[in-house]
Amino acid sequence: MNSRNVPTAIIQDVFSLDPNVLASLGIRVLLMDLDNTLVPYGMGTPEPRAKEFVASLKAVGILPVICSNGLSHRVAGLAEELGIEAHGFLRKPCSGPLRRLIVEKGWKPAEILFVGDQIQTDVRAANGAGIRVLLSEPLWPKEPIWTKLNRFFEKTKRKKVNLMLKGKDWKEALTQ
Repeated sequence: MNSRNVPTAIIQDVFSLDPNVLASLGIRVLLMDLDNTLVPYGMGTPEPRAKEFVASLKAVGILPVICSNGLSHRVAGLAEELGIEAHGFLRKPCSGPLRRLIVEKGWKPAEILFVGDQIQTDVRAANGAGIRVLLSEPLWPKEPIWTKLNRFFEKTKRKKVNLMLKGKDWKEALTQ
């Protein structure tokens, strides 16, 4: 399997991450896909758990940032409600825009973690940018047709990744 398709580890969802553990592992920037990673697809306002999670990241000194392929005005609106930075229309799986963002911000790749729900877009972009990435399950079954197509084509990859990483704890994976 192409190494760009393999995440560092698999998690249930972004909310299963412990910000204290992330901080202790040297994570200073948490890049998150928006739709079906941080909020269910199509949601116009963030759920309370997203607001609480973002607040808990900030409380331990982790910078939460949305990195989405979504339209910038929607992404910006949700980010504003969460009180965080956001970058929309990143053209994932292309890694160039993500690499440029990392350089522009002066972030160190070793201090960045990306979380997303798709191999085809999120995992490939993060791996191409040289940063660690956790693959989450989607938060909600509702998705646009292009995402459903991505999921169809990544079904076999996801099965292989699940077998490869079976039992690998995200905390352990981030220390390697």
